[in-house]
Amino acid sequence: MLENRSNMDWGLKNRLSSIIKPQNNRALMLAVDHGYFLGPTEKLEDPKKVIAPLLKHCDSLMVTRGVQRASVPATTGTPMVLRVSGGSSIIGEDLSQEDITVSIEDAIRLNASALAMSIFVGSKYEYQTIVNLGKLVSEAEKYGLPVLAVTAVGKELGKDARYLSLACRVAAEQGAHIVKTYYCDNFEKVVQSCPVPIIVAGGKKIPERDALQLTYNAIKGGAVGVDMGRNIWQSEHPVSMIRAVRAIVHNNQNVDQAFKLYKKLVSEEPRKKSNNNKSNNPNQKKSNKPNNPNQNKPHQNQK
Repeated sequence: MLENRSNMDWGLKNRLSSIIKPQNNRALMLAVDHGYFLGPTEKLEDPKKVIAPLLKHCDSLMVTRGVQRASVPATTGTPMVLRVSGGSSIIGEDLSQEDITVSIEDAIRLNASALAMSIFVGSKYEYQTIVNLGKLVSEAEKYGLPVLAVTAVGKELGKDARYLSLACRVAAEQGAHIVKTYYCDNFEKVVQSCPVPIIVAGGKKIPERDALQLTYNAIKGGAVGVDMGRNIWQSEHPVSMIRAVRAIVHNNQNVDQAFKLYKKLVSEEPRKKSNNNKSNNPNQKKSNKPNNPNQNKPHQNQK
């Protein structure tokens, strides 16, 4: 897909090629931007500690400027996909009321490889978010910065192929260079109707094998890759999990092969680490009960 877009300037193509690897047109993005509306998400309370062991295993990191500055080492060579939208929190009235919160100048100072923002097609603030996407693309392209549009959804909106095709196409029509969306039945129709690369959101935490199945299905359906967050760092074994996901995205492994790799990597992890995880479980379970209803209630958190 990228090769066909000959009208792009060199800088834009170069930045895109650092996110979607040109040798196989695949991408593994790690999402850690949840806190921009969820606050200290479970198991992402200390971003620096979470990001450190995972950074070398992802192709790019989706992050807010605050976490990037405070928790990502400036020596990293991993491309940053910078979240530039926000304005509502999990306890607010409507998460779709977002605006652009980061200037192009600050994104350049942070050496962002791409800018990310959400659009809420069919929501109360649909107009505002779509117009903001168009404006962001116009500004970003002046500096050779690609834009990733996130098709955020609510429980009142569908997650079927008809709705997601609409949302992805709207994003592409406004000039988004990559679109992040959900996987769904008949996902091929969503991909076929979107003229730019699609990356699939990981969504809420599910069992590891199911998350690997999601990754496999997304690639098979035509997505260039996944932008996974909770299904990696909420796993009891995050590094083993991201390496298993990577095996599907970049090594064309099937679900059985990747899950076998995951279990093998887990068995090779130092015992001390396993014991620490076990000792934390009771507290984690206690904190799950009050957090989960609010965390998943509205919808949007799709990484």
